[in-house]
Amino acid sequence: MKNKSVDMLIEGAKEWGIFLEMFHVEHFQKYYALLLEWNQKMNLTAITEESEVVIKHLLDSLSVVKSGKIKGEEKIIDVGTGAGFPSIPLKIVFPKLKATLLDSSKKRITFLEEVINKLGINEIELIHGRAEDIGKDIKYREQFDLSVARAVAPLNVLLEYTLPFVQVGGYFIALKGREVEEEIKSSQKALKELKGEIEEVKQIRLPFSDILHHLIIIRKGDNCPLKYPRKANAIKRSPL
Repeated sequence: MKNKSVDMLIEGAKEWGIFLEMFHVEHFQKYYALLLEWNQKMNLTAITEESEVVIKHLLDSLSVVKSGKIKGEEKIIDVGTGAGFPSIPLKIVFPKLKATLLDSSKKRITFLEEVINKLGINEIELIHGRAEDIGKDIKYREQFDLSVARAVAPLNVLLEYTLPFVQVGGYFIALKGREVEEEIKSSQKALKELKGEIEEVKQIRLPFSDILHHLIIIRKGDNCPLKYPRKANAIKRSPL
């Protein structure tokens, strides 16, 4: 990672109140190198240019701290983690987070195994599976302080995949793009059914860009009905 991109990462993180040490930067550099290497043999990201990765992947992932819900030792699940965003950047900065990364692609899980081995990350679990199946498993159901997801599905669908993992009183943080009003309006039934309530919507401008994103911060007030999450075809056929 060139000096300019490193400077962008350090200065951008400061905007989120995160002060990176050189060992953090080295971890991010290794992560970026692995992302490029593996991206040549599988589709991890369409964004590969260094400064773009810093802004649109790394700093975007770290923006989760602006939710105010991460102190550093929470039990967190990243649903549909893909190439590890946002959980790997968060884990680099907050090594005591107890992170579970869930993805339906075995290839992506294999990539993430390589990342955590090369970076020496501890207290992290990788699960190859589908959220609608794992969300029924008592080992994981309502066991997490926080659930996070980034650009996986429309909010009303995402709620059914994520809220079953969150303990009562915990939070789901959705990382969304510029337009969220319509998604929020379309999610009222899902919120009511799954016992979630939007506590706050924070608009985030990504550093060194004019890109506006949003954090939708949803508190879980009660247990989800046991019938959720439904099977994927039922969710697709009749979203809440």
